[in-house]
Amino acid sequence: MSTFLLVHGAWHSGRCWERLVPLLESAGHRVYAPTLTGYGDTAHLLGPDIGLETHVADVVRLIRDEELTDVVLVGHSYAGLVVSSVVNDVPDRIARLVYLDAMVPEHGETALDVQPVTRHLVDLAAASDTPWRVPPLPELPPPLGLFGVTDAADRAWLRTLLSDQPVRCLQEPVRLDDPAARRVPRTHVHCVGAAPEGIERRPVPPVQPNGSPARIRELPTGHDCMVTMPKELADLLLAELPPED
Repeated sequence: MSTFLLVHGAWHSGRCWERLVPLLESAGHRVYAPTLTGYGDTAHLLGPDIGLETHVADVVRLIRDEELTDVVLVGHSYAGLVVSSVVNDVPDRIARLVYLDAMVPEHGETALDVQPVTRHLVDLAAASDTPWRVPPLPELPPPLGLFGVTDAADRAWLRTLLSDQPVRCLQEPVRLDDPAARRVPRTHVHCVGAAPEGIERRPVPPVQPNGSPARIRELPTGHDCMVTMPKELADLLLAELPPED
């Protein structure tokens, strides 16, 4: 049995994994899909002081409180920043790091560095009455939809779990200065369906920080692959587990 820890991205909540969790559990694995502070059922806690470090602390606290080890840590989108700092804090607890269509930072970088288009969102927030929060992105015409979700029923469901994004999350830097974090193997999953203009994906270096070859997988769908292709995503994640003895 492996332990999967699924960390949602900006505007979302832990509910976004509802279609993926039972697939991993039915394969015999333990799965955690927390909602980070300020989203979903914790949206009432949203405030100007909620930032990246808040969310890192959320995940690290869960790992320690539940005494989790050999964790497959999955970060979607913005949560690529979160899981990077998490592995820096508890590298001995993490078996594999999975960047799921995620921001992949270097030490000291912010979301603004990794995905410059986010600066426009911060600027729009700064001109509003609540400069510390960014509302969810609007739906776009097909094939873009809502975070890559185009089915009408799926879009309606997804809208029920979206809430505002704290600006501070996009401004705080990632910590990746523990050499032990570099030893954790990585997998990059790219959603290669339609993407909005301005979204840039950094090339993955051919060699991981631990010296092994890069592991890049693709899913032919939009950004929220856990909604649109949960079975395919589950198969991909299970294929990344180490073979049984």
